[in-house]
Amino acid sequence: MKVYKWCIISILFMLMLSGCSLFEFHPYSVKIAGKTDTNTKYAGILEESGLELPIKFAFITDTQGSLDEMRRAVYDIIGRGDIDFIVHGGDQTDFGLPKEYVWSRDILELSGLPYISVIGNHDCLGNGNDTFNDIFGPENFSFNVAHTHFLCLNTIALEYDYSRPVPDLDFIERDCKATNELNRKQPGSITHTVVIMHSRPYDEQFNNNVAKPFNEYISHFPGMKGDGKIPSFCINGHNHSMAVEDIFQNGILYYQAPNIAKRAYFIFTITEESYEYEVVSF
Repeated sequence: MKVYKWCIISILFMLMLSGCSLFEFHPYSVKIAGKTDTNTKYAGILEESGLELPIKFAFITDTQGSLDEMRRAVYDIIGRGDIDFIVHGGDQTDFGLPKEYVWSRDILELSGLPYISVIGNHDCLGNGNDTFNDIFGPENFSFNVAHTHFLCLNTIALEYDYSRPVPDLDFIERDCKATNELNRKQPGSITHTVVIMHSRPYDEQFNNNVAKPFNEYISHFPGMKGDGKIPSFCINGHNHSMAVEDIFQNGILYYQAPNIAKRAYFIFTITEESYEYEVVSF
């Protein structure tokens, strides 16, 4: 009986050993090494930087699966020596994998510059949304630097099957009220607004049931007055092509950057009364 018992135990032990290989690391497991919550940290650094107008930032987007081109773009940005920070327009990943996020973050870190990112539709695959929140932080946030308000939004409604408020109009309304209240208390604090998103109104990802309300909300931010002298603008990625369009015919321009595989990115220079943009090929 004892021999039989020990045989059973031995067999079970051997099965356990042989089965160890079954417990492998899952590609969507979230265990992040290195910097996390970078949107919050770098937005805070920019707010405390003391930068004054003019400021200059680079906008890259849709770097998914094009890490070599992304790296070359970052080196090109470094080589200029005149960029204050980098904005990523989303779709850092192809499949929302943690390792893809880490690769992208580490390339951005090579710049030595502050950087922020919005979320793209590919970034949501699997549990990519959670990984984005871990590494980059909130999907909707804003910060002020050099009299300029940067409003960064999640606009990829289709990825959530319209089950949550995307874009979050309540967040936008609160942010607008807070920004205008700052100007009321300290006149001239904010003179420009830049709205950053992955998918713009009337894209298939955008919740186009609220496209017009979205336009109405952002038109109340400083500099978005529709008077023909607008020193503010919107930026997006997603469509892998370059475009500049006044979508709502109210003077608010949407600048759409190509995916990084096309070896191009935008540079925006914001001055006291206006702004300029440049398409950089590398």
